[in-house]
Amino acid sequence: MAQEGGEDAGAQSAEQFVAGLQFKEGDVTVPRAHAQFRLTPEFRYLDQADARRVLEDLWGNPPDESVLGLIVPRKPDLLADDSWAVVVTYSDEGYVSDEDAAKIDYAEMLTEMKASTREENSARKEAGYGTVDLVGWAVPPRYDGSAKKLYWAKELSFDGNAEHTLNYDIRVLGRHGYLSLNAVAGMSELAQVQKGMQELLPMTEFDAGARYADFNASTDKVASYGLAALVGGGLAAKAGLFAKIGLVLAKFWKLLLIGVVAVGAGIRRVFGGKKEKPTVS
Repeated sequence: MAQEGGEDAGAQSAEQFVAGLQFKEGDVTVPRAHAQFRLTPEFRYLDQADARRVLEDLWGNPPDESVLGLIVPRKPDLLADDSWAVVVTYSDEGYVSDEDAAKIDYAEMLTEMKASTREENSARKEAGYGTVDLVGWAVPPRYDGSAKKLYWAKELSFDGNAEHTLNYDIRVLGRHGYLSLNAVAGMSELAQVQKGMQELLPMTEFDAGARYADFNASTDKVASYGLAALVGGGLAAKAGLFAKIGLVLAKFWKLLLIGVVAVGAGIRRVFGGKKEKPTVS
């Protein structure tokens, strides 16, 4: 967890912490996902170990072995108040059919998701957690059928937080599953996050043999859900639009959300004061 300067004599300054990270540039491979990023100079990449150091040690989040990496814009700096990063994860639950792409009613889905979120708030309160409300689409869902990439963004409101939270998602479909890119920031940062995520879209691809077009119906596993469930929550929508696909993050003074959490698990709220000179233990 980040701490105020001077509270721990053995603490490392946040600046020293970031300086010690091993950033990668240009073409980056993600072996566990059979994927690659061809990053422009505007972005850098942290492998799993350093990505988890940032998420868990710098930003104080619970451990998560599913995190494969972190894509970090060069500007703003990781320690800036308006900084943001993209968490990379991968699901190998099978080939996700896009046959339902043209049939999805996203307006109806949004109504159902809002209602589901409100219903889940009672369970969160009982568990001693704060509430969350889905305000609406910050960016309406769009599926690029030729590139096999789906993206959308939600605007969320957390109990006790004046600023609304932006949760921006990209799903890249592959032969054996899908790659997830998730960015979280304040709604005031929508313009820069949207620009950055759109720039990342063409930089993200599966390796040859693992691409969507490489699917073999006679041998490959098929996921039990389609595109609608990816937007709704990651698992079959009827089982709960907000099925567990991520974790709750808190970055210093901001409440951040990656994906959503399951009913009953609640939302862990981790807060910290806005820091002038943060340090890392």
